[in-house]
Amino acid sequence: MALSEGPEAQDISSTFRVEPGHIRQGCLACQAKDGDELRRIEVHAWLRIAALCGLLAGAMALSACGGSKLTGDSTGFASERLPDTLPRTDPPPRTQTAEADAAATGNALNCPQVVAWPNERLRTIYQSGHDNDAMYVVNRGEITKLSRECRFYNGGVVVKYGFAGRVLLGPKGAPGAVTLPVSIRAADAYKNTLAKDKMSVRVTVPSGKPVGYFSMVREISFPIRVGTRPEDYKIFVALK
Repeated sequence: MALSEGPEAQDISSTFRVEPGHIRQGCLACQAKDGDELRRIEVHAWLRIAALCGLLAGAMALSACGGSKLTGDSTGFASERLPDTLPRTDPPPRTQTAEADAAATGNALNCPQVVAWPNERLRTIYQSGHDNDAMYVVNRGEITKLSRECRFYNGGVVVKYGFAGRVLLGPKGAPGAVTLPVSIRAADAYKNTLAKDKMSVRVTVPSGKPVGYFSMVREISFPIRVGTRPEDYKIFVALK
C-alpha cells in the first residue's frame, strides 16, 4: 500500500518564540527566571509535610505498642493484675478443752504467765547490823527478764520458763561468787498453789567489774482444769 504524503512540514519556531535566557544550560526542561526560589519553596513545603507525617506515624506506633504491652487503667500506667480469688486459710476450730484451746507449738501463745513481783524480784544484802543503810550494801540481786513456752498434754501443761538478771556490788561488796535463792510457785486464777520449786543460782562478779550476770531455764508442770484458760494461770518467780 502506498503512503500518501501529508502536508509539508512547517517551521513554527517563529510562532512560539522562547527567550534563550529561560533555558538553563544542561537541563532539558524549561524554567522561569525565579525557578530556584520556587524550587526552595516547594522543598520546604514537602519537608514540613514529611515531618508531620513522621510525627503522626510515630504516635500511631506508640499507641499500638502501648495497647499490646500494657495492661491497666485509662491513664496509661501499667498495673499488675492479681488473681480474682486467693487461697483461703481458715483458722483451726476452737474446742471446749483448755489444752486444745491453746496452740501446742512451743511458743508463748496462751501459755501461763511468768511473773516476778517488784518486791520479790530484788534481793539486797547489807553488812551485818546495818540493814536498810545504803552505805552498807554488800550486793543487790535483781531479775530483769522473764520468758516462757509451753506444751500441753491431756489435762495439763508443761511450762519451760526462763529468767535472767544481774548482781550489783554495793559500797561494802567485793568481787567473787554470790549465791541467790530462787523460789517458784505455780497458781491458778484463784491463787491456789498447784506446784512449787526451789533452787540456788550462783553468780560470779569478775574482778574489776561492779556487776555479774546470771540466767536459768527450768520446767514445771501442773494440771489445767477444763473450761479455764491457760493464760489465767501464773508462775511466780521470787528471789527468796
